Amino acid sequence: MALRTENLKQSIKVCMTAIESILMQRVYNDLLSEHLIQNRQMAFVSGPRQVGKTTSAKMIDENTLYINWDNQSDRINITKGPDHLVQAYNLDSLDKKNSLIILDEIHKYGKWKQFLKGFFDIYGTDFKILVTGSARLNIYKKSGDSLMGRYFNYRLHPLSVAETIHSNMIDKEIREPQNFPGQIMKDLLEYGGFPEPFLKADRRFYNRWRRLRTEQIFYEDVRDLTNVQEISLIETLAEILKHQTGQLTNYSSLAKNLNISVDTVKRWLVILENLYYCYSVRPYFRNVPKSLRKQPKYFLWDWSLVPDRGARHENIVASHLLKAVHYWSDVGLGDYRLFYLRDKVKREVDFLITRDNVPWILVEVKSSSLKRISPHLEYFSKILEADHAFQIELNGEYVDEDCFSVRKPVKVPAKTFLSQLV
Repeated sequence: MALRTENLKQSIKVCMTAIESILMQRVYNDLLSEHLIQNRQMAFVSGPRQVGKTTSAKMIDENTLYINWDNQSDRINITKGPDHLVQAYNLDSLDKKNSLIILDEIHKYGKWKQFLKGFFDIYGTDFKILVTGSARLNIYKKSGDSLMGRYFNYRLHPLSVAETIHSNMIDKEIREPQNFPGQIMKDLLEYGGFPEPFLKADRRFYNRWRRLRTEQIFYEDVRDLTNVQEISLIETLAEILKHQTGQLTNYSSLAKNLNISVDTVKRWLVILENLYYCYSVRPYFRNVPKSLRKQPKYFLWDWSLVPDRGARHENIVASHLLKAVHYWSDVGLGDYRLFYLRDKVKREVDFLITRDNVPWILVEVKSSSLKRISPHLEYFSKILEADHAFQIELNGEYVDEDCFSVRKPVKVPAKTFLSQLV
């Protein structure tokens, strides 16, 4: 009996290793490889902490030099300038030409844009340069030197349904539908889409991982990258957002709860967005009578933190849509944006994707199946003339049909719809 138990453990271990190997071959690996082959510009790779930026970057090329600002010796070499960096790492050798250089967390350096501009202008034709960071690299402008035209930005997201099925890059918007084990959706909802806790699928590990990541965001990133002194208060704001995910944002109410000004609330929310704790979805109002125009809704990058079941369902769909919007835009398929719809008579649809500023996909999220299509979905579909309008049902069983072949409002299982995205 003991031998059979040990054999079973070994089989599970081998299976998990195989799964981890498959999943770490992420869709972004091909995307970044293509960039470095086809473009002279630097690749800026940003995304939340522990989403897999460094792992994906290191898997691109075996001939890689990894330089991390958080490493003291690397930090000293960076601050001494581009020429010193080349000499310190022997990059002027013939066998180093065309090497991939990864500069990680360099945005923490006050003169990082000035350094990159000088490095790229002098050595950009000699090396492939990839810059990674856990803050929005196109937001933090610490110097007056512009990097315009010298980089392309890529935004990495947590694992999604489609990426657990396919790891290959796609050059079109929509995939063919594909079924997948139901446990994948359960684990994504429970443990989130960050690779390590999702792959382990262990509650005790997840609890420790979540606590460590929270400490890193608030007691390292907020401290290092902002002037905020009241870290406990901005952490409290983040806690409030967990319970108000997907709701209309009331700045005055947040300010009152925290005993701070409305302007401070708005500034702190921008900081939390820039550090990839949350993201905002704003109302779409073009050609929408009596539409809301200002109030955003906030969702979390780690949807597993959302305690309410219905709100978590809405958050996971929002995150899948945002990942698709960012991916399609970053690979150059067009200009895609994510909104929600609501008018002053309280008609509302959860999400709208625009393509090149034209309404394209409407999405209404339901935790359970309903007998009929939401009348609000039908209303906004008619007045905006969007190509697609989906009522996504989280508990629906997979249907092997291309839901994007339908040009009218339709009920769709989440498993089918999400499998067709990125």
